[in-house]
Amino acid sequence: MDESDPANYRPISNLNTIGKIIERLFLVRLTPHVASSGNFNSMQSAYRKQHSTETALLKIMDDLYRIVDNRMAAVLIGLDLSAAFDTIDHGILIQRLKSRFGISGVALELIGTYFDGRSQFVRVGGESSPQTSCDIGVPQGSVLGPFLFSIYVSPVADIISSFGVQFHQYADDTQLYTAVKSEGDTSSIENLERCTKAVHDWFLYNGMLLNLDKSEVLLVGGREQMKKFAGGSGVFVAGSDFSVQLKSLGVTLDQSLSFDQHVRNVVKASNFHIRALRHIRPLLNREVANTVACSIYSMGQQKRTSPSFNACRML
Repeated sequence: MDESDPANYRPISNLNTIGKIIERLFLVRLTPHVASSGNFNSMQSAYRKQHSTETALLKIMDDLYRIVDNRMAAVLIGLDLSAAFDTIDHGILIQRLKSRFGISGVALELIGTYFDGRSQFVRVGGESSPQTSCDIGVPQGSVLGPFLFSIYVSPVADIISSFGVQFHQYADDTQLYTAVKSEGDTSSIENLERCTKAVHDWFLYNGMLLNLDKSEVLLVGGREQMKKFAGGSGVFVAGSDFSVQLKSLGVTLDQSLSFDQHVRNVVKASNFHIRALRHIRPLLNREVANTVACSIYSMGQQKRTSPSFNACRML
């Protein structure tokens, strides 16, 4: 990455091991209470048991396929937050835990002390800036922080539901989608635009900002449905109309949901890494080489593609 671009730098938190163990114990008690309160976003898949990127994608894809099977098109908007974990307002979070999830007493005080006394500084080379108190955000790499983020953004589900728009979230990634009959179906498109603006305003009110550079719009449908939208989807994010593909949770979705572009991306990335493996192949026996090759190809969702098995046979 470009070392001169500040956007390429990420914070590092030095966390105490004993503290992380205590966090995990507290999380075990906190999660069931929050999940059973009825106010937690049921469409949030991150940091919950039996909820993962795979189940999130299955939910989104099932909804999109149902829309297409009903001879309609779907407009899918992928929203991304800028530095999401670093913009959590501690005061708002504490108030939300108390009013929305009924956490009080010692438990609420414990969460308050979790944020107190943290400091941060910038180090470049051998030089360090003065330390300053960290009044917003959750520590990167913490055990409790990610779930607290899910609690913080949970009310946005009420905003989206009020517009009747389908959605799903995974951490700071939010997917909004709705069915449209044709390009002339302005009511559905306008409703989706209003919903997107309301979500944007909610995030701003809560000290968070959508990353418009990573927010995308995708029109999904069969061949006949796509002909009805020759002029575009009519939905704009960051001043641009829909694109031919959208990346959601590491998977590249195209307009026909064929996954052709995703397979090409996987093959391209896999071939890059397998070429690097070739340099050390003479130093490895067959068993180790197969293990390394399959590990390279099975990163993330790549384990669901056929090239992994072909690579093992080649070695």
